[in-house]
Amino acid sequence: MLKVGLTGGIGAGKSEVSRLLVARGAVLIDADRIAREVVAPGTPGLAAVVEAFGEEVLAADGSLDRPRLGSVVFADPDKLAVLNSIVHPLVGARSQELEGAAADGAVVVHDVPLLTENGLAPLYDVVVVVDAPPGTQLDRLVRLRGMTEEDARARMAAQATREKRLEIADVVIDNDVPLEALERRVDEVWAALVQEAREQAPGE
Repeated sequence: MLKVGLTGGIGAGKSEVSRLLVARGAVLIDADRIAREVVAPGTPGLAAVVEAFGEEVLAADGSLDRPRLGSVVFADPDKLAVLNSIVHPLVGARSQELEGAAADGAVVVHDVPLLTENGLAPLYDVVVVVDAPPGTQLDRLVRLRGMTEEDARARMAAQATREKRLEIADVVIDNDVPLEALERRVDEVWAALVQEAREQAPGE
């Protein structure tokens, strides 16, 4: 099994790259999706978040009001650290469980938005960084996700710098290109990952 860490700044287009990798046969472990699952209604994770931040972070139906919580933590590094200390261990445990279920020769792609920030690069055989200039990220967040420019800038500022991400990259995928060019680059990267997984497989 080849363990791949996939990351990129918010708005860099990491989700598109993960979708293309899955289409080519990757086993995807999506940290964001798991992060939502571990704070679903009725979970110990949600109870811990409410204990830390109060019931005002709950929506009327008892689920987590993610935009409201986001507006609290992204403006305050200390509060963000508290949230991360609750959610990250739960996400890590579930990710390990899913990874353990993958086949021996699989390419397992861990989609981890905060891989750089949390110093997780050593956990993976290969780190793939999806890269786009900050101006492109900002444009996508405002135009495609409907964020205000202020909110988009705050979220970008809460993440590692582009330079820090590129420092830990084994492979960089430029996503400031047309889709056809992105697909060609993903094909190249996928072929290399499959080859590496094959070389690591027992008995090879």
